[in-house]
Amino acid sequence: MSSIGTGYDLSASQFSPDGRVFQVEYAMKAVENSGTVIGLKGTDGVVLAAEKLIMSKLHESGTNRRIYNIDTHIGMCFSGLIADARQLVDIARKEASNYRSQYGVSIPLKYLNDRVSMYMHAYTLYSAVRPYGCSIILASYEEDKPMMYLIDPSGVNYGFNGCATGKAKQSAKTEIEKLKLGELSCKELVREAAKIIYLVHDELKDKNFELELSWVGKDSNGKHERVPSHILADAEKAAKQAMEADSDSDTEDL
Repeated sequence: MSSIGTGYDLSASQFSPDGRVFQVEYAMKAVENSGTVIGLKGTDGVVLAAEKLIMSKLHESGTNRRIYNIDTHIGMCFSGLIADARQLVDIARKEASNYRSQYGVSIPLKYLNDRVSMYMHAYTLYSAVRPYGCSIILASYEEDKPMMYLIDPSGVNYGFNGCATGKAKQSAKTEIEKLKLGELSCKELVREAAKIIYLVHDELKDKNFELELSWVGKDSNGKHERVPSHILADAEKAAKQAMEADSDSDTEDL
């Protein structure tokens, strides 16, 4: 009975006999049903990339973003339920605003990461609420040092050099592990991020998607910004060429 959650998944505050909290696991499933997002930390900044799945041809491009500004030097991208993530964006922005009002300086990413992860964890403790159905990546560039954290619906957070979450996170992690992140600049990581998103995209199940890219580092003067359109276009073009080259080589092998 405990293996399928029957009777033990009605509340986020209840453990199963084998020590599992099923509602947290269900929240992770919600994340895995969403588009893939990745974060790459290089020598001079962090690049965030998101695969925004297009469910209808009638949708307007640029809406329902997966990447947001939290403060001038902090960016957030997410995978999972959009409404839940927007709530966390609002919470993170309030924390950043309160810190600036109280101390007169920008909030350090480590402090913001602790505050947001504690908030997400609190929603796994009470029966009147449910866990947030999203995972988020926070990135910043402070004192000439790039930083990045991944927070799961359980509230667990880790610092990463490269991370992925969402539908194809395992495939994306495999590709990220092939990169020498400590030797790559932001401009190089933009191309690699676009290539990974195109590579892990499942064309059979999800036909169309929109690529979102942002960066924070030396190239953006320490500010979190969307990657300029001409650089984004070049990265997408290079990613498509790499995909075509891989498919041609596979055909030759056959």
